[in-house]
Amino acid sequence: MPTGSDRGAGACRQRAGLAVRRNERPVRTVAAVAALVAVPANVLAGAPFRTDDPGVVARSHYEFLPFYSQTLASGVRSGALPGFELHYGALDNLEVDLVVAAAFDSSAGGSTQRGYGDTELALKYQFVNETETLPAMGFVPNFILPTGNAGRGLGNGGSQFFLPLWLEKRSGNFSTYGGGGYWINNGAGNRNYWFFGWQAQYQLSGHWILGGEIFHSTAQTAAQSASTGFSLGGFYVVDRHSQLLFSAGKGLQNAAQTNQVSTYLGYMYSY
Repeated sequence: MPTGSDRGAGACRQRAGLAVRRNERPVRTVAAVAALVAVPANVLAGAPFRTDDPGVVARSHYEFLPFYSQTLASGVRSGALPGFELHYGALDNLEVDLVVAAAFDSSAGGSTQRGYGDTELALKYQFVNETETLPAMGFVPNFILPTGNAGRGLGNGGSQFFLPLWLEKRSGNFSTYGGGGYWINNGAGNRNYWFFGWQAQYQLSGHWILGGEIFHSTAQTAAQSASTGFSLGGFYVVDRHSQLLFSAGKGLQNAAQTNQVSTYLGYMYSY
């Protein structure tokens, strides 16, 4: 069923403190968002992580992110090959997001299903800028259209609506961000649920940024229990316009049912 950055996914972004911050320059070297097994698979929160941050694309600029993601759970491997994210700075402190994916769903010894997955639309509004005492804060409502065929394992089977609040604080080359919110999860057998995540990362050099996250979700379906997991990954900054994103993780609670292993690989171009 996953169609998005079921990586851990996670989005989206190179949130580390490069010399010039995203809200201080026309072009942001940041990477885009997946939400993985602890989140509806096609939802890309903050690729390559599931946890997002409040930062937005500068006005009239954009980010384009093709990606591959997969998650193995209950003997079924599903994800996106490929998926695409587009982020556009519509206004100051306001970003518009679109996520589409060619989804796949493959069980051991069975056939692989392929087709168009669910579609994500989102608005990202940063309503508080970071100060010495306050973290940056952002509200990011997400709406998921059930365009994927749920009967073939390529979609959720109903619309979804996410209402999260994200926070971020930076200190030198170190940054940490996280938060969470409530998912309205329509569809037969689905449950509304809470998702929470927190990430920390460190900029090792002008090219390498590494980090990790931990996340938790209450039960998303009637047949599923609550889940907790983690991802490790980061970013390789190629130049001021492009970077590679990568992560891998697994579940810590109910892993066999929700996330035995998940991986993510993407390339982000910004302008």
